[in-house]
Amino acid sequence: MIAGIQIAGVLFAIFMLYLTFLHQKRKEFTVKEYLFWVGLWLVFVLLALFPTALDPFVKGVLNVKRPIDLFMILGFMLIMGMIFHIYTIMRRVQKRSEEIVRKMAMRKR
Repeated sequence: MIAGIQIAGVLFAIFMLYLTFLHQKRKEFTVKEYLFWVGLWLVFVLLALFPTALDPFVKGVLNVKRPIDLFMILGFMLIMGMIFHIYTIMRRVQKRSEEIVRKMAMRKR
C-alpha cells in the first residue's frame, strides 16, 4: 500500500517535472540540463514509489539503519553544497559590480 508521504513525493516530482519542462520551453535550459533534471525527477519518483529498492545498499554497504536517514544526510550535504556554490557566485557578481561602479565613477570625473 502506498503511504501518504509516497504520494506527496510523487506529486512533488511531477510538479518539478512540469517546472523543468517550462524552463526548457523558455529556452532557459540546454538539452543536457533538461535531460539531467528530467532524469533526476524520474529517479525521485521511482524511489518514492519503491523505497525498499535501496535497502540492500543502504543497510549492507553504508550501514545506515533506514533509507530515510540516508536521504536526510544526502539532503543536508546537497543543501550545504548548493549554499556554498550560490555564495561563491554572489561574491563574484558583487566584485564585478563594484568594478563596474568604480569604472563608471572614474569616467564621470
